Amino acid sequence: MANTKSALKRVRQTKTRTALNRALKTRVKTTRKSALAAIDSGDKKAAEAAYNLFASAADKAAKGGALHKNTASRIKGRMAARVNPTVAGA
Repeated sequence: MANTKSALKRVRQTKTRTALNRALKTRVKTTRKSALAAIDSGDKKAAEAAYNLFASAADKAAKGGALHKNTASRIKGRMAARVNPTVAGA
């Protein structure tokens, strides 16, 4: 266990940051699953709306440091590639 005041503070900061990062990552994963479900349903408007929520969550996670900006960009690009055929085909 930490012995110094500064080490104790670092433990407190780590707990707070871990909780925030976990929440951000969980939100990205949840919105990703709902976006994939909307794409599989074939509903164009639902797929677009779900993608927008997913992209927003990914951007916020990258902004907060929970995800690297390139990771957020990559997962948004892959999702967009899945959304676009649905949008163009409908």
